[in-house]
Amino acid sequence: MDDPNNEVNVVDVRAAEYYAEGHIPGAVDLPKDPRWETVEGLRRDKLNVLYCYSHVCHLAVATGVEFSDKSFSVMEMDGGMRAWREYELDIEK
Repeated sequence: MDDPNNEVNVVDVRAAEYYAEGHIPGAVDLPKDPRWETVEGLRRDKLNVLYCYSHVCHLAVATGVEFSDKSFSVMEMDGGMRAWREYELDIEK
């Protein structure tokens, strides 16, 4: 996802072990540990699309609020990884 023509940066905020089991291709791993002390992986020049486990998980929203306050452009991917899998889209390990 580091294509210069791509205006989106996909960010996985689930626990690192879930990222390792499978994630959206090109997604950046940015787990909460215990708070997001780092912004490594986020991009100021792109829209950061955050996702977590499912539509009932609010981790992506919490991350979005925190990083929006730090002037990052963010949005939550509706449905999280569960929706991605339900649509049978590609998964990277």
